[in-house]
Amino acid sequence: MNPLLQQIPDPETLRGMSRKELKQVAKDLRQFLVETLSQTGGHLSSGLGTVELSVALHAVFQTPDDRLIWDVGHQAYPHKVLTGRGAQFPTLRQKDGLSGFLKRDESPHDAFGAGHSSTSISAGLGMAVAASLENKHRQVVAIIGDGAMTAGLAYEALNNGGVLDADLLVILNDNEMSISPNVGAVSQYLTRLLSNPLYNTVREGAGQALSLVPPLRELAKKAEEGVKGLVSPGLLFEEMGFSYYGPIDGHDLDALIPTLENLRKIRGPRLLHIITKKGKGYAPAEKDPCTYHGVTPFDRDSGAMRKSSTVSYTKVFGDWLCDKAAKESKLVAITPAMREGSGLVRYEQLYPERYFDVGIAEQHAVTFAGGLACEGYHPVVAIYSTFLQRAYDQLLHDVAIQNLPVLFAVDRAGLVGADGATHQGAFDIAYARCIPNLVIMAPKDAQEMRDMLNTGYAYPGPAIVRYPRGAAAGEIADSGLQREIAIGEGEILRAGKRLAILSFGTRAESALQAGQELDATVVNMRFVKPLDHALLEQLASSHDAFLTVEEGVRMGGAGSAVAEYLLDQRQRPLIKILGLPDQFIEHGEAGLWLAELGLDAEGIRRAGEDLLARLAARRIGA
Repeated sequence: MNPLLQQIPDPETLRGMSRKELKQVAKDLRQFLVETLSQTGGHLSSGLGTVELSVALHAVFQTPDDRLIWDVGHQAYPHKVLTGRGAQFPTLRQKDGLSGFLKRDESPHDAFGAGHSSTSISAGLGMAVAASLENKHRQVVAIIGDGAMTAGLAYEALNNGGVLDADLLVILNDNEMSISPNVGAVSQYLTRLLSNPLYNTVREGAGQALSLVPPLRELAKKAEEGVKGLVSPGLLFEEMGFSYYGPIDGHDLDALIPTLENLRKIRGPRLLHIITKKGKGYAPAEKDPCTYHGVTPFDRDSGAMRKSSTVSYTKVFGDWLCDKAAKESKLVAITPAMREGSGLVRYEQLYPERYFDVGIAEQHAVTFAGGLACEGYHPVVAIYSTFLQRAYDQLLHDVAIQNLPVLFAVDRAGLVGADGATHQGAFDIAYARCIPNLVIMAPKDAQEMRDMLNTGYAYPGPAIVRYPRGAAAGEIADSGLQREIAIGEGEILRAGKRLAILSFGTRAESALQAGQELDATVVNMRFVKPLDHALLEQLASSHDAFLTVEEGVRMGGAGSAVAEYLLDQRQRPLIKILGLPDQFIEHGEAGLWLAELGLDAEGIRRAGEDLLARLAARRIGA
């Protein structure tokens, strides 16, 4: 680790440094991030864009007593280094290592845990109100990226914050220039002027004086808004009750620090608009910030990343989508800001008029799909399992109740590895299978996934195909678009005796390995909903024990569905449900977690042996 950074055990050290020293800290911090992430992987571009902001915030505010709330963790890597966690960066996103996101139990400087976006203003508003109720003059700063400003939650918080007149500073980190900036010497001068306490005192005094003459006060207000409208894009925020300042250069400590010092002395709802460059200071990331947003280990000099030679489930979906769209003119694809992650890059290039990136707005994405379906189109919503959670009401009310033909391609279902608890696709089976009209499928391999996408698209109601992150098992022998699977029909992979292992999804190969050692029947159930009732009844009549396996939570999951049905049919076989436990699974390689949780071949074999031993003990006892 850089010697200068080693001398910063906590942010208090920054507050005794000169401006020149702080600039050197920023330079060394950027170099440290590039060098470290080239070895570990992680989120690179966003953090490089917030180096100076992180230095300035910790130099100006009395953290952790003053609260910094970062929106997600992508932009908070510099914050982590400056708050004493730099030495842990070689363990970043590894099991039992440093989290890639913000965690309250990791550091007192992480004021609010976050993995999904657009939560910072709401959380900050809650903290600001709490400080007011306790008569504490604590500063609360919410840092939100411009991408996160596409989510409705951010505007709900702004709307409420202006009404509450809360003592909250929002920093809009605009790294794509999505709000038209006015950057330059004049703009920075005006921002410093507008944030100066003397200016604000005069403005407040003038406002009180003019309140005695309402027509003049209204005229002065309109004149001020007109001038601000000429030099800044802040009228929207002003109308919501926030005093707007900016935009300023977010990489210029000579502009950032005095502005933040001024804003620290002002009370009420304030919004500072800064312009930053994603990937700042590392040429490959500056040139292609999207590719370097989340990186695998890479060569520091060239920027070349290590590429996998395997085909991912995400690519299987992307290829199917392009093939299907060529035949189906009514197919439209929707994503909530996950074009690359969901495999839609080629589709957008081929069918731009039928591609809709709605931004970080999962609720809107689902209801938007419902509206398209009502008008005869067939939407395919490409969404991560953990993001679909945010649109649960829309999935239920706006799509399922109306039985609309919307296909949900649910990526990252199951364990996702390095991203950890906020991104594990653990809950989709449990939260979706209770919804009427919905078909839920889980493929065992690449070919079956393609067949299920065909099946879901042909189904005249809502359907989910859930699939994991990473390499797809098997190969695609039939890339046609006609091959489908009968709704609710499982398949027996291996015939055995006494014990039936029922696999839902990509644990099938591990289940088959265990089944061979145990001489058990192994079934690829394929459908979580509807279950293959005929097959379950057949198995119940010829087997004494059931072992269900799924990469989702046990509580309310697919295994629970099997147990419910067997009980309804007054069947009483021994049954054991393997799945994720009643806990949040932290970051770490998925394979390590599967082994620890007993969901690999060895774990399934042990669980099967336990069931067979219990059967033997029952027979002896009888």
